[in-house]
Amino acid sequence: MPYSIYHFFKTLIENKKCFSEIEKLEDFPFNDAMLACKNAGQFPDLAIRLNTDDPLFTGGELIELKDSQSYDVSSFNSTIPSGQKDIEKIIKGVNSSIKKQMEDAGNNIYSLKYRDVYYLIRGKQRNNIKIVLIHGSFFETVSSHELISQSFEKVLEEAIQKHNIELNEETKSILLAMFSERESFSKVRNIDKASVKLRFRVMTEVKTEANILNKKQYPEIEDNTINLIVPLHGEKEILMQRFNAVFNVNEMEQYKIFALKHHLNGYFLVFQISL
Repeated sequence: MPYSIYHFFKTLIENKKCFSEIEKLEDFPFNDAMLACKNAGQFPDLAIRLNTDDPLFTGGELIELKDSQSYDVSSFNSTIPSGQKDIEKIIKGVNSSIKKQMEDAGNNIYSLKYRDVYYLIRGKQRNNIKIVLIHGSFFETVSSHELISQSFEKVLEEAIQKHNIELNEETKSILLAMFSERESFSKVRNIDKASVKLRFRVMTEVKTEANILNKKQYPEIEDNTINLIVPLHGEKEILMQRFNAVFNVNEMEQYKIFALKHHLNGYFLVFQISL
């Protein structure tokens, strides 16, 4: 059986009643047979196995679980959301256990360097639920490098104004370059004579324009539905090919399939079915 985000989506639908029954999203009965790794508390929460020779599906997608008690997407505490991530950065250092899991699953990890990232989001409002399996590019309208750099530039400008500091452009550029990469300041710092260690942590919150659960922003994502949302950049034919390869004709009749306009980032294709 091939592995892909589409096959993963199908397994969610087969157990969709569980979404209203489980207390935590991580308690969902995921199909472990299609997973290369499964983690708790570190990115990725799940990773799909790789395919070796399938023309339609590469597999290897990384998935993070996002659970919310409202129709707000919960904050991203571990990594800045993105559409793709370099697998070499994911499996190094403290995440070496992820590498071992993937190798034990029989995956040639380095055969697919850049992995698509998806977020499985559950939102609740009163007695209603929305389930969204969404590509990370929905939340990445600027690169993480640019996001960090421009954020620190605002901090620097505020400090300059507040303390009436004069800095030339070269010094400003050096300071911004130092903090433009998350890795440069997210390490644990050990300070002499301090009884604690310090690590700065980036938290990312979704703006209203990208809150896929928000009824006013995206009314097409209806209550009590489960949705697969993938980027639509002139590739509808191949996206439909993939969907048709996983779902038969009778199953297709149950779905709403439509283009969704992101307020900041073009169109996405939605496959929606009732819970």
